[in-house]
Amino acid sequence: MKLILSSCDFRNENSKRVILENLPKPINECKLLFIPNEKATLDAIKSGKYHNRMTEFGFSKENVTVFNYYAPKDFCGLDIDVIYVSGGNTLKTLHRIRNSVFDKELVRYVKSGVTYIGGSAGAHIVTQDVSHVSTYDPAPEGMSDYHGLGLLDGILICHYSESRKELYDKLVSEGKKVYVLTDDESLVIDE
Repeated sequence: MKLILSSCDFRNENSKRVILENLPKPINECKLLFIPNEKATLDAIKSGKYHNRMTEFGFSKENVTVFNYYAPKDFCGLDIDVIYVSGGNTLKTLHRIRNSVFDKELVRYVKSGVTYIGGSAGAHIVTQDVSHVSTYDPAPEGMSDYHGLGLLDGILICHYSESRKELYDKLVSEGKKVYVLTDDESLVIDE
């Protein structure tokens, strides 16, 4: 299982370097499943907008598959090397993945050897718990399950700075294992 987690993914040079160094093969050869954030509409998914964004990062267009929340079963059992979940509202993105019933398939992919790239929201959702993110991301109506996907053995605070130290201290005092990532840092888990 390989997780590449950051606050800013491809939009930060240090994070981009870490991602590129940890991919299973050169980026233009990687078969990618991109899972857009909670703002993705059916029109945006079908428009090619996300394919174009992934080619800007170095993926070959023919190797990019964009997840469609409206037809999740079409994305089970794909031959892929990488899953990438971008930033956005952590709680809404996780809620949307769960509501599409793709959360278990996503975990299955990663546990079977597919490399996972998570940027901000995408990094948070692989943790044990995301309830602390409600401090800065509003939860969607009806969300009651704040468990993450459970792939990381603790919780994460992305975009860490002095302004989030109080939250960090509180979580640590509660006995939680907490990882922090500034906008310039990345965390790679390779088990």
